[in-house]
Parts: sequence; C-alpha cells; structure tokens
Amino acid sequence: MLKYADSDVSENDALDLLKPYVKEWFRRKYGELTPVQRKTIPLVKKGFSVLVSSPTGTGKTLAVFLGIIDNMYDYYEKNGKLPEGIHVVYVSPLRALNNDMRRNLYEPVKGIVEVAKEMGLELPEIRIAVRTSDTSPYEKQKMLRNPPHILITTPESLALSLNAPKFRELLRNVKVVVVDEIHDLASSKRGSHLALSIERLENLVNNHLQRIGLSATIAPLEEVALFLAGFNDNGEPRDCYIVDARFDKKADIRVIAPVEDLVHTPAEAINEAIYRKIVELIKKHRTTLVFTNTRSATEKVVFKLRKLMEKEKVLDIDEIEAHHSSLSRDVRLEVEERLKKGELRVVVSSTSLELGIDIGYIDLVILLSSPKSATRLLQRVGRSGHHIRETSKGRIIVVDRDDLVECTVLAKLASERKIDRIRIPKNPLDVLTQHIVGLALEGDWKIEDAYKLVKRTYSFHDLSYQDFLSVIYYLAGKLGDFYEYQRIYSKIWLDEEKGVFGRKRTTRMIYYLNLGVIPDESKIKVFTVDGKYVGDLEEGFTEYLTPGDLFILGGRVYEFIQSKGVIAIVRRADGQRPTVPTWFSEMLPLSFDSALEVGRFRRIISSMLDKTSFEEVVDYLVKEYKLQEHAARSICNYIMEQKLYANNIVPSDKLILIEIFDEENHRNIIVHSLFGRRANDALARLYAYIVGSKLGVNVKLTVTDNGFMLTLPGHPDLDYVKLFKEMPLDNAWDILKKVIRKTDLLKRRFRHVAVRSFMLLRRYKDTEKSVHKLQLNAEELLKAVEEIRDFPVLKETYREILMDYMHVDEAIKVIEGVKKGEIEVKSIGPLDVPTPFAHSIVVHGYTDVVLMEDMRRLLARLHDLVLEKLKTLNIKLPSARNESNMVKEAI
Repeated sequence: MLKYADSDVSENDALDLLKPYVKEWFRRKYGELTPVQRKTIPLVKKGFSVLVSSPTGTGKTLAVFLGIIDNMYDYYEKNGKLPEGIHVVYVSPLRALNNDMRRNLYEPVKGIVEVAKEMGLELPEIRIAVRTSDTSPYEKQKMLRNPPHILITTPESLALSLNAPKFRELLRNVKVVVVDEIHDLASSKRGSHLALSIERLENLVNNHLQRIGLSATIAPLEEVALFLAGFNDNGEPRDCYIVDARFDKKADIRVIAPVEDLVHTPAEAINEAIYRKIVELIKKHRTTLVFTNTRSATEKVVFKLRKLMEKEKVLDIDEIEAHHSSLSRDVRLEVEERLKKGELRVVVSSTSLELGIDIGYIDLVILLSSPKSATRLLQRVGRSGHHIRETSKGRIIVVDRDDLVECTVLAKLASERKIDRIRIPKNPLDVLTQHIVGLALEGDWKIEDAYKLVKRTYSFHDLSYQDFLSVIYYLAGKLGDFYEYQRIYSKIWLDEEKGVFGRKRTTRMIYYLNLGVIPDESKIKVFTVDGKYVGDLEEGFTEYLTPGDLFILGGRVYEFIQSKGVIAIVRRADGQRPTVPTWFSEMLPLSFDSALEVGRFRRIISSMLDKTSFEEVVDYLVKEYKLQEHAARSICNYIMEQKLYANNIVPSDKLILIEIFDEENHRNIIVHSLFGRRANDALARLYAYIVGSKLGVNVKLTVTDNGFMLTLPGHPDLDYVKLFKEMPLDNAWDILKKVIRKTDLLKRRFRHVAVRSFMLLRRYKDTEKSVHKLQLNAEELLKAVEEIRDFPVLKETYREILMDYMHVDEAIKVIEGVKKGEIEVKSIGPLDVPTPFAHSIVVHGYTDVVLMEDMRRLLARLHDLVLEKLKTLNIKLPSARNESNMVKEAI
C-alpha cells in the first residue's frame, strides 16, 4: 500500500529519534533540519520503504543516510558489533556519483565517531566501498576479506555481484537498498534491469528489504513508488511511503528573446546577441552552468565563449570548460573537481550534468533553447542554488518564434510545478533474458517460481506467461531450426516435463562478458600525435573528415591527420578557425504532456486576441509569463499572422490543421499536430501509409515536435481530412510494424536487442566483435527469425521502437480524440505560400541540405511572402511597435 508521509513532524521530534552523538554532529554541522529531512528521518529509522522526491540541495541523501547510520550504531550498542557482511547497497546510475557518494558518506561517519569519542563512547567506523567496472581485482579481493557495511555500486555491477559465487554470500545480510536518481533509471531499460536485480537480492536474503528511492522532481510519484517497491505474490503493492518535497525550493525562471525581431535578424546577428547576453549574465554571477541540447552545441559554445572572454578580458580561458559524455572520463572528473573547488566560472554541458553529481556552488543556470520538457527544465535549473534556502535561478535564451512560444509555456509550467509524467518501460524481453540466465547461474529453477519472482517487479508485473515461456524456450534453443545454422547456441538447459531450467557450462562466461543494457555505439578514439587521449567521436562524423580538416573537441581546435581503424590521429590547432559538422546525436524531443500545454497556450492566446485588444494581450503575457515586452509582442504577432492568413484557424491541443502547400512538382500535406515528436512520428508513419497506399506512391516524411509533412509527387486531389479521421485504431500496431520492417531503424535496434538477449555476443573468451561485424550478423539473423511467430528478440525490437522510440500509445490517444470529436480536424489550401505556423516544418525538411544561415533566410522569405499576401488581401495586422520594418510596412 502507498502512503504519503506526515508533513507535521517537528524538528525536535525528528532529531530526538537519533542517537545523542548523531544528533550532536548534525547540530554542529548543519544547525537545523530541512523540511524533507524532518519527513524522511522518522520513516528510515522505522525501517519503512520510502520514495523521497525533492530538488538538488534539499538534503534528502543526508536524511536517508543519517537514519541508516543511526540504525547501524543502534545495532552496535545492542549487539556489541556492527552488522555482519554488507548491510546497505547503494545504487546510482553514474560511476562518478558513486565516487562522490563515498566521499560524502565518509564525512558524517568520521564526524559522528569523533563526537561520540568526545562523549566517552568508542564507536567502530562504518566501512564504505565502491564496486563498479572500474574497481580493480585487488580491491574486489579486499572486499571479500573485509566486506564493507555500505556497498556503493551501479545497476550492472549489482547484477554481476549477484552471480559472483563468493561475493554473493556477502549480500545475504543486506537489509537496505538505496536507489539514487531513480527518476533517471526508472525511465529506461537500466531501471527494468535493476528492478529484477533487487527482486533477486530480496529472494537471496529471504527477507523483506527496506527500499529507499531518491529522486529529483518527478511525476506521478505513485507510479515511481510502485516501481521502487514492487508487488507481493498476491499481486498487491508492497508498502511504501512517499515523501513529496518536490516544490520545497523556490525557482526563478525567465525566458529571454535576444533580439526584437526573431524572423529577419540574420543568424550571425542572433548568435552575437545570444553570446552578448550570456557574457552579461556570467559577469553578474559567480559560477554559471550553461546547458545545450547537443554535444556539438556544447563544443561550439565553449569555443565561442573562450574567444569572446579572451577578447574582452572578462575571464581567463581556463575558467571555462566543456562537460559531455564524449570527453574522456579523466577530463570529465577534472572539470567536476575544478568546479567543486570554485576554480571555474563557466561550465557548458549537454545532458551529462543533469544528474546529481556534487558540483559545488552554482548560482545561475542558462539554457540555450528549449529543454523540451517542464521536468527537465526544473531538473536543470535545480542545479543552481545548492541549498534549500537559496532560489534556483534559470534563464532560457530562445532562437526563434516557435522556440519562444515553447519556452514561455515550459517556464510557466515549471513555475507552477506542472511536470511531465514519466514513462517506465513495460516487459522488456531482452532485459528478462539476461536475468533468466542470471537465475540459471544461481541454480536450478522451477519455471513457475521464476515467473512469480519476475512478476513481483513493476516493470514485469503484467508480463504474460506465454511471453515468459517464449524467452525460456528461446534461451533453451527450442524456437525454430535456425540455431545451429546461425551458430546460436542455447544458454540454459530446460526439462519441459519437470518444468525446470538451469545453467549450461559456458553460460557464466557469456553472462559476465556481455551483461548490460546500454548498446555499443561505434566510437572513434581520438589521440594527439604524441599519444595523448583527447576523447571520442561518432564514427559517422569521422567518415566525413579528410586530412587537414579542423574540428572542436573538449572546447579546443584539432587538425585531423589520419585514422587507423577505430583511432583518429590529430594535432592541436589553437587559434585556427574550425568547421564543425553536426554531431550524430538526436535533438531532444518535446514531451507529449508539454506539447499539449503548448497547444493549449496557442488556443488561449488566440481566443484572447479575438475578445480583447492586442495591447491587453501583450500586457497579460508580460505580467503572467514574466516576458520582455518585445517577446510578448513577437508571440502575439506570430499567432495573429496565423489567424489572419489561415482563416482564423490556429492549430492547438483541440484542433489539428491539415494544410495543403503546393510547389511546382509536388504537393506537401502539412499536418499541424501539437503532440510532441515521438507521438507525431507514429502518427506521420500511419498517415503516410494510408495516403501512400491510396495513391500507390512513396511518401517523403518530415517529422517535428509541432507537426509533420508528407511530400507527394504531383498534385493529387484527395479528401485528406477524411483519410486522417479514418486512421485505424485496432490495427495501428500491425500497420506500423509493417511500415518499419525494412527500415535502418529496425535493423539497428534489432542489433541492440539481439546483443542484450545474448543472441549476438559482443565478447566471448578472448575475442571481441566490432560493431560493424555485429551489425552484419544481426541483419542475417533478422532474416532467419522474422518468419517465427512472436520470436522474443524481434518482438522486443518492435516493442522498443513503437513504445520507447515512437510512443504509439500517445498517437492512439490522439486518434481516439479525433474519432470521439474531442479533437477537431480542419483543412486549408492548396496554398502557394505556407501558413506562418508551417514555416518551421517546411524548413525542417531542408535541414540536411541547407546551412543555418540559408535556413534563416528561407524562414524570413516565407514570412515576407505571408505579409505580402495579407497586404494584397487588404488585411491589416494590429499595431506592433518594435517589430520588424516588414511588419510595419504590412500595416
């Protein structure tokens, strides 16, 4: 059963639960408890499972470990010794967090021991150790001889530990499992993997585990608590308390439009204005964290800021650093350490500093462009003001009008604490495969008992027995006759008559060498001519480089010399002007919940423009959304231009606009669907399949957060609204499976799933297969298994693409809304100039062949054509002072 924690626990009541020396240490060090600490300590002390959700800097981790440490010393006082073996397992997604955690735990343990000594008590020191893939064999042996009381680890290392024969025995006394950054883990297959590991750990200790989850701002809390706690064998949720302290910390979030005219200002001028604004903000603050949405943008920003700061003599260039996942671990750790010591004024990151690594004092977070969800916005801004009493301060700098509208909505949602719902993967069969092999390594298992264990987790609670059996049969080599031909060998033995399975002789090595859910992407390691490791590049990026090309990595310029296999040789080229192609990394997609709010905002402002004056709407936006006046005017102009040009049709959360835009040799069907890119991806492929089947032609697709575009040869006349309304509900899944069957997406994802399912082995004995070889093998296997009904590896590939990559369930919600009449579908066209809201969708289709400057020129030209069209129709825009000359002329 899930319960919310009591919010009325007093400071004294909470502290009086602690041992006098623990209480005294806390008083000396921190003075008083934060609200989240007052709620959490009593629950941890009493041994309850608890999910704690609060922003960074509110003291949730300390609250949890104070309760745990206090309980361990209580055990010592009663028994004359600390608990035997490992007592607490702390799991975090990042190895860097683990090193942080060890340091952060040593401080209170040592402090408490010293205070106790002053009080005349000799306490033993609680041992703390880290076990990850970086841990040396020597350290692991040391743990076997003298096990830590608190083990700090990662999901993957915990799974391996459960099958390490000697170390496994040390886990039998575990009483507490702490999962840090549970919001990050739960939303991925790593979380599903961890959930099964914790269930296996509970089975090993043969007793109830106290489960504690630490999370940043997240929703819905009940679902995350279920993920943490799981179910009992009767199918009822286990008991878990929820400490909801998500909004205990104040946040000051504002949107900044760097120029008054976001349409006609050249890209170079906008860039200059953005950097001027960044420099201005940096000057006013001690330490600034800048978030971009891609690693390539991170490199560009660091490079540009260094040049600018050096020129203006504002900062030393060594006070600005980049931090992202493609930099070497040593470089990242150095940046984190310098940040903690206060040696850096600016750090630019993509997503690598979103999680709770201790990075010391940050007083401002700048976001360049939309973070694509209110939750991510709060998490990023929450990195500033690293204390409960400090306000988290964030500034979002926008680059165009769509970005302005989106960020305005996200900032308001974050300020009102309306956040997106988490998506937790359900029944990932490749994860299940690894754990069935893990179970087999433990000993012989009855199929029924293993199925019961798996179903206790939230991730697999509704797993069908048939799907579970299909994984067992696949691992036992009993699905089809392709195994020997493809050199795929069974990983377990199965006695069908007795309903029992167990391990085969070679299984342990396969499990140890291939466990984990993070797919291998092909990386090129970059070294300087004198052998210094710089970082990694995407393989696709390196393919385009020729000797003499200049690029940025780690905020520095390098000249490409040559490549040898998976190694690139470079030399430093400081001071030279680089050309940086786009990195092969996806831009973040706008979430479904946030997209709906953007649509709602459009609808509300459009309605206000009908009922009240233009100036009153501008004033409303300035007051309610804390916008600059020119930004508010820009939004009003944008929506008003759409209304005037598109017969008062403004696409929103309740209205889909299908716009027909004709060019010389083809017709573009632009569907304005504000449901986020993942839902739109599924909608676009379904609609393209229906239109393409009707016409018997191939359809080119462009998908964005705010809609999608079908490009057809010629100018075919169809009832496009009727076709959209007829999109199927019952067989949407089957149609999409058919659509993606021949795509590279399926081939690549099948490789990922086949590797996770031990169908393809990355490593075996002393050999390691390259990603290239694995991909070729995967395509052969795909042909062999696609005729086998519900083959689990292929079934999981389709599930991953349709549910984790595309969000077909959200697309189905949209189709249901259309069929029920809750969402209107209207059309406009044929047009020779697209409507204002369509411009970014149309231009998006050209992004692979048009440079940024040319793209902005195209947007400006489309805007001018709209205004010229309005002028010829004698339609006037309302007064909009401070807008571009073109708008003034149109008036």
